Amino acid sequence: MTIADIQKPLKEPLLILNQKLSEATKSNISILNLITKYILKSKGKQIRPTIVFLTAQLVDSIQPKTYTAATMIELLHTATLVHDDVVDDSNMRRGFFSINAIWKNKIAVLIGDFLLSKGLLVALESKNYDLLELVSESVKEMSEGELLQIEKARKLNITEEVYYDIINKKTASLLKVACALGVASVSDNQQLIEKAKQLGTYMGMAFQIKDDLFEYGDYQTGKTKGVDIKEQKLTLPLIYSLNQVSFIEKEKIKFIIKFQNTNKEKVNYVIQKVIETGGITYAENVMYEYANKAREVLSYFKESDAKNALHELINFTIQRKN
Repeated sequence: MTIADIQKPLKEPLLILNQKLSEATKSNISILNLITKYILKSKGKQIRPTIVFLTAQLVDSIQPKTYTAATMIELLHTATLVHDDVVDDSNMRRGFFSINAIWKNKIAVLIGDFLLSKGLLVALESKNYDLLELVSESVKEMSEGELLQIEKARKLNITEEVYYDIINKKTASLLKVACALGVASVSDNQQLIEKAKQLGTYMGMAFQIKDDLFEYGDYQTGKTKGVDIKEQKLTLPLIYSLNQVSFIEKEKIKFIIKFQNTNKEKVNYVIQKVIETGGITYAENVMYEYANKAREVLSYFKESDAKNALHELINFTIQRKN
């Protein structure tokens, strides 16, 4: 099942969301309007607001507060993507030129700040302070995750434990808050909100490991093969493989990552070594474990169409081709 299939019952809520996003990003400054229109035109799959709507429906029906939550998460996610493109010096996003590629880094950073502030203001304007608290915690965690990754990448000494900490903060925190926002938008039951956080965390961990695997596969994605190695990011398949090879081989791989990461032949050598030592299989198994944990948490909620859709979304997370 594709993400479009999962979203079919949410056609109207997603249309309303896009109207609210357009309204939320309006400004008296012409360049802001120009850029935000460009961003909305090149929007992605909108997985995170989809999660907000579905988790709300796990407990109740979609409420006005749910639209606030969905708007917040999409603005926050878009802000992080704009900032990520600056940090990674990336010129493409979803098949379109990135903001920094067209308008340069300074404007891109400011646009990201604008989107983040608008996401927080949406909650303030509607006096949904509980949603604001959830999102603010997520922003903090994502920033910590990015900085931790940069710190560890310099020394290439990331252990599996540190890796899980990084992706928990960087990727899983956003899916965690999406699930929590959905439930919190229709209920103040803290036990349900905590269960939703667990669901999002496990989905997010599986999601990021799947992204890691794109580094080594032949999928048709927007990600160039070997890009993580070129950016000196230690992903789970690579971390596992480094622990399987001899000391001399390990130092050779680390040398390539640090000093020869633009050499295609050398990068391909690292990729092949990861495949040979079982790094792909190991990472896939960990991904499946997290997906199963997400399914276990989901079983806590009552039967519904939304629950079935979230099961399909978990499957999509680990089976997607991009």
